[in-house]
Amino acid sequence: MKKPYIALSTLFAFALAVLLLSPLFGMEFIPFNATGQEREILMGIRLPRVLCAFAAGAMLALSGMSFQALFRNPLATPFTLGVSSGAALGASVFIRFGIAFTFLGISGTSMAAFGGALLSILLVYGLTKLKGGFSTPTLLLAGIAISFFFSSLILFIQYISGLTHSFQIVHWMMGTLSTADYGKLLNLLPFLAIGATLLTFLQREMNLFVVGEDIAISRGVNTGLVKKLIFLSASLMVGGVVAVCGPIGFVGMMSPHICRLVVGADHRLLTPATFLFGGLFLTLCDTLTRVLSSLTSGAELPVGVLTALLGGPFFILLLLNRKGGLDL
Repeated sequence: MKKPYIALSTLFAFALAVLLLSPLFGMEFIPFNATGQEREILMGIRLPRVLCAFAAGAMLALSGMSFQALFRNPLATPFTLGVSSGAALGASVFIRFGIAFTFLGISGTSMAAFGGALLSILLVYGLTKLKGGFSTPTLLLAGIAISFFFSSLILFIQYISGLTHSFQIVHWMMGTLSTADYGKLLNLLPFLAIGATLLTFLQREMNLFVVGEDIAISRGVNTGLVKKLIFLSASLMVGGVVAVCGPIGFVGMMSPHICRLVVGADHRLLTPATFLFGGLFLTLCDTLTRVLSSLTSGAELPVGVLTALLGGPFFILLLLNRKGGLDL
């Protein structure tokens, strides 16, 4: 068996072990054979949270991988095209006006956030189409423009909000899984299923995009259609995650890089490896925040803060260890 396949098998086994063991850890350790209230905490609170963390991490990692292939840029992240800013704007507007309701088990904040993400996707898509075709540079510039514009609107909303609403907006934008439950897991799964399935079928095309768009065209790839599919599938996954968990940074940039070092750049191996590592990484980070809460009198660090704390040094190491720049 070749080394990349051994690495992928090891990653699968490790991810499975983390999924099984993570629910046991929190402010207090709860064993598998727990009964009564402890078992309710284990199965009703910790297990859905762990599953949500894994699903969200996998979606962010796959989105980052696909954007890096699409733009041929190793610095591309799931938030490059402004989807996160759109979701944050939707949530900020909703929080500012103090509306509280749920529909089919989905909170109003999550619905507003996903609406903002959809608005961002439609605006980026529309601006790109206005310029004719669906060129990668235009898509990137449109995404950056929308991201900056929405970010400025969020700052304006925070400025005109009272202390309570402003704090709620800031806390939401840190990214957290503290409210995860089976309902939110069910909200994530359709986006994960659609996005992961589409990207699995586009592995060959992503391999060709990394080499060059001209090469892809010469091999008969409908580049316009493929770019739209990558953009829509990755953006919907990001929108789903941000709507449920808030923005959680660096998972989408770090995971593909680490997996390329382990299994190589072939997306036939990179896609499942990135899926597993992204889910594994965010699950471990969320488990660590739960354990650390026992040292801070129950005050839990948002997982988005922890991923950013880990992602910053990783990015610096990445720059220092690569000679001649960053490559895919």
